[in-house]
Amino acid sequence: MAVVFVGFLIAGMAMPVLPLHVHNELGLGTFVVGIIAGSQFAASFLTRLWSGNYADRRGPKQAVVFGLGTSVFAGVLYFASTLFIQQPTVSAFVLLIGRAVLGAAEGLILTGSVAWGLATAGPRNAGKVIAWVGTAMFGALAAGAPVGTALYSSMGFSAIAIATIVLPLMTSLIIAPLPSVPGRAARLGPRRKVISAVWLPGLGAALSSVGYGAVLTFSVLLFASRQWPNPWLAVTCFAAALVVARIFLGHLPDRLGGGGTALVFVVVEVLGLIIIWIAPGPIIGTIGTATVGLGYSLVFPGFGVAVVSAAPAESRGMAMGLYSACLDFALALSGPLLGLVGNAAGLPAIFLVSAILVSCAGPAAFLILRRTGVGRQV
Repeated sequence: MAVVFVGFLIAGMAMPVLPLHVHNELGLGTFVVGIIAGSQFAASFLTRLWSGNYADRRGPKQAVVFGLGTSVFAGVLYFASTLFIQQPTVSAFVLLIGRAVLGAAEGLILTGSVAWGLATAGPRNAGKVIAWVGTAMFGALAAGAPVGTALYSSMGFSAIAIATIVLPLMTSLIIAPLPSVPGRAARLGPRRKVISAVWLPGLGAALSSVGYGAVLTFSVLLFASRQWPNPWLAVTCFAAALVVARIFLGHLPDRLGGGGTALVFVVVEVLGLIIIWIAPGPIIGTIGTATVGLGYSLVFPGFGVAVVSAAPAESRGMAMGLYSACLDFALALSGPLLGLVGNAAGLPAIFLVSAILVSCAGPAAFLILRRTGVGRQV
């Protein structure tokens, strides 16, 4: 959890300032903001299956170390993009590549960490593992938002770039003394079994993740466009609510079953997106982002429990990599498309469209609930 926290603090610092940097300093529109933000998730999507297989073969620790090294390279590209501020198109292109590299790195770190947790805690605690690793991840996003805003306000985007280089190097010091978990000794099972275990929960996770992407990419812009104070609070309240919910409710997917848990919390997430859409002021707006965080908090672990239960034991790293790829695919596609919605109908419309898409995850959760029942008691 400590490794994931420090690793994802990088993303947390960039989340609230990247849209402002691209929109205000480079003078580019919300569609470009969506493309640059989405490139991170597109790269994660393209590398998730490989990352999971790498963690299974070489061991989770090796996957995490590789991801940290790749993060350092992403920071170098971030810094290079600041050298071309007077050439916005060039700067945006270099930044896009940096975001893509960071996406591949985060895929290795997160997939390796989940596989590491599952190997040590066992499948009966799969929901807790996914929820607690996610708690560290979103705790980093919550802490990173004010830190990143402070760095950006005082020293510009170059400060974010330098932090993106330094933090992974510091994280390597945490990794070094930890014992490794052996890689896969058994032969990899048929991939069709992995795909069969993942496709339905993955569809639900993809649809529900549209709301997550909308808040992280566009809520700061919405708050800033309305001249509401401290726009970074939108991301921080989302992440803080998610972390608190996982701390106190992280046992629910293991106890009540993944399908039922996901179904309930999808409804909560949709409610939060609607609140953001109609919010008349900053207080209601932050309540909306916090409600989205509460809802999303157990949707992803809920669907994840269904994946772990159905996947072959020797391929759980690959299964979780493929499952996470569904999230990345949704975020990579929804970023530019929601940006187009914002250009055509205004920023609030992004959250209405997101609410409609997230609601479509409900039938997937219901089918899993019907298939698996109420889940095991632990």
